[in-house]
Amino acid sequence: MRQDATFNILMYSHDTYGLGHLRRTMAVASHLQGPAVNILILTGSPIAGQFVFPPQIDFVRIPGMIKMTNNEYLPLSIKINPTHALNIRKNIITATAKTFKPHLFIVDKEPLGLKKEVLPTLRWLRRNLPETRTILGLRDIMDDAQTVRNDWKEKGVYDVLDQLYSEIWVYGIQDFYDPIVEYDIPEAVRPKIYFTGYIPRKLPGKVAMHKIRKKIGVKKDQKLVVVTAGGGGDGYVIMDTFLSMLETRPLPFKSVLISGPFMPKKERDGIFERARQLNVKTWQFYSEMEEILAAADLVVSMGGYNTLCEVLTQKTLALIIPRENPRQEQLIRARVFSSRKLAEYISWPTFSPEILRDKILALLEHPEPYQDAISGFQLTAMDRIQKRLYSFCSKA
Repeated sequence: MRQDATFNILMYSHDTYGLGHLRRTMAVASHLQGPAVNILILTGSPIAGQFVFPPQIDFVRIPGMIKMTNNEYLPLSIKINPTHALNIRKNIITATAKTFKPHLFIVDKEPLGLKKEVLPTLRWLRRNLPETRTILGLRDIMDDAQTVRNDWKEKGVYDVLDQLYSEIWVYGIQDFYDPIVEYDIPEAVRPKIYFTGYIPRKLPGKVAMHKIRKKIGVKKDQKLVVVTAGGGGDGYVIMDTFLSMLETRPLPFKSVLISGPFMPKKERDGIFERARQLNVKTWQFYSEMEEILAAADLVVSMGGYNTLCEVLTQKTLALIIPRENPRQEQLIRARVFSSRKLAEYISWPTFSPEILRDKILALLEHPEPYQDAISGFQLTAMDRIQKRLYSFCSKA
């Protein structure tokens, strides 16, 4: 690539609800950025503007959609027909690609985009910018094998992977979970798959950790337990159960709750009031999550990909309460991580204040087996993604 030229990367994150897709996309973008690299993120997240974007990374906001059922999506804010909203999104995505002319187009998680909205862009790039590399970025686990196979077969995803994508980046480890086998990837597509390992996040440093613990009021010999529900849309039960545990009898650690910006206001207000009475610190949204996760001795969370990457980056022990509906993804991930002592989990049907208390106290008292495994675990995606970028830039 010429020294005076730039390498343009367009990233798509459909963001129907929650924080996961945007946080993963931003993490990947942070590893791709460079002085000669421009990155533009297409996102439907209503809170994209609350994040700090590094130099030469910006975003284009498309109308947000919220998932009502597996096949029904409604506009998040504007009151228009869903089909109209989807057409607006589709036209913005295509127009951005035509104007920006990316050298690299990275699609997060959904091979076709929301309701197939990325297909026109993929086809336009193939016809008009054949040298543009199109990348599908998949988290380590999508869902149980049979569900993914059925869904991809019904939507024609296997043909799209073969015809319209240059590569498929799996943000995971093949030995942990192998989508090639689980999702029955065709022989013609398999050479395109590249396992990056898990995506690391920022390390805040000991000074930031000390400041956070001091801000929260954690005493010198006291443990800190942080409870986070990601976006928070379905996190009420975890917060409610944790507070019920504390309301039963005092426990010898300091607690912090981060509800997430999408927890319904009535639920959040109830949680925050109960927490206040227990002298538990609360936040609705915390933009620098790595700081508070690094300061924790234990994190209680759901089993989302991004939260676990953040926790593992900080080498913090996690207790997972994985969501089991509408997908099995979090449960599968919890079992995989637990089998390698990278985290512990409580299955949803057995989740109760009593079980939660026993697990937390046991982990705080005897964290050694988990700490040993976590301390030796490496999140390798940064180096491997950058190597792919260097390869593409050298040919641009």
